[in-house]
Amino acid sequence: MSNECPITIFWFRRDLRLHDNAALFHALKENKKVQCIFIFDKNILDDLKDSKDVRVAFIHDTLSEIKQTLNSYGADLWVFHDTALDAWQKILSQNNVDKIYFNRDYEPYALNRDQELNILAESMNIDVCTYKDHVVFESHEVLKDDGNPYVVFTPYKRKWMSLLESGRLENNFDVLKTFKCEDYLSNLNPVDEPMAFISLGAMGFEKTNIAIPSKEVSQSLIMEYGDKRNFPAIHGTSRLGVHYRFGTVSIREKAAKAIGLSETYLNELIWRDFYSQILHHFPHIVKESFRKKYDNIDWRNNKEEFEAWCQGKTGYPIVDAGMRELNTTGYMHNRVRMIAASFLTKHLLIDWRWGEAYFAQKLLDYDLASNNGGWQWASGSGTDAAPYFRIFNPWTQQDKFDKHKAYIKKWIPEYGTPQYPQPIVDHKEARERCLKTYKEALDNN
Repeated sequence: MSNECPITIFWFRRDLRLHDNAALFHALKENKKVQCIFIFDKNILDDLKDSKDVRVAFIHDTLSEIKQTLNSYGADLWVFHDTALDAWQKILSQNNVDKIYFNRDYEPYALNRDQELNILAESMNIDVCTYKDHVVFESHEVLKDDGNPYVVFTPYKRKWMSLLESGRLENNFDVLKTFKCEDYLSNLNPVDEPMAFISLGAMGFEKTNIAIPSKEVSQSLIMEYGDKRNFPAIHGTSRLGVHYRFGTVSIREKAAKAIGLSETYLNELIWRDFYSQILHHFPHIVKESFRKKYDNIDWRNNKEEFEAWCQGKTGYPIVDAGMRELNTTGYMHNRVRMIAASFLTKHLLIDWRWGEAYFAQKLLDYDLASNNGGWQWASGSGTDAAPYFRIFNPWTQQDKFDKHKAYIKKWIPEYGTPQYPQPIVDHKEARERCLKTYKEALDNN
């Protein structure tokens, strides 16, 4: 670190890549001596329950690669383990910083954290420059004609597509423009001695054997996505969720490639934007139902049944296979996520927030907006939610999407033997109980 010539700071967050990174591009293009940093935020890490959290190890590995690349240019990545505000106070007190660049994050904690930095920077006359990078369209860019946010996906999608097809936004770059950061890497801050890279162990974490899905996805998979995505026994989905979550791939590039190949795949990217803008406009959804009358549901919240669901021991094979896949790999097939979520909220009448929290703990690709949106959809309480009286039948879902039980047998080796548990609830009885409970809650509103 140095107190000499002014430097510009670029802060990596949910954008862990050197290619097509909007804020990094602008920092490099507009400034000399750009210093890249990352902060392992103690406020986030201290809430993680597992020392073998794969996500932390993945971030650490990715940062190691970025650091090596920057070192090859005579530059460096400074990595800190601290609360964000404390880290910034140290950085700004020990260096002559004139500007700070980063890409915007829309989760409530991130907004509060960034506001603290804005206040600190303003007190020191340091400019803060932020950019859109994590989504194709931000919450204020896709609105109804009257300026209000969309709460139903289909009209939101139509507006989203019309903006995309127009190619430009007012006072903005082309929507799917690629930011070629590599053209300006000569503007990185040169260092004589790279900063020591903190180890996982020093932060209280360790490596695991869980593999991260590849960033490379074939064109044929995207083309066939609409036909194959619902069948968990086959490799029919991209599994790029973790890369979107931490920005190791560019959503702009993936959206551009999906156009003309698969409308269904592009839809999934639009859903990400949709849920992100819902979180922005309706922040109460973090702890409450989007449709507030659903907070009157008299949840059973049976802890033993919840534990059986968590462990994949409900006696419903398609649900159990999904939960075991999640517990083993940090991934669960998208179709099975819906089935498992519906089973917890409708069959067991367990509060969707319990399931959402468990997924947040386990999913490699955990994203607050999308996870919340999916769980509220399953419980009937969210935007575009399935009506409460539409309840997934796990048996028919199993027959339709895993007819030969290949997925089930992969994850439940004791399937078909006396060791596999009997169903913890009867489907017909659970369905009737759910309808009665939901109707009473909603009728009394």
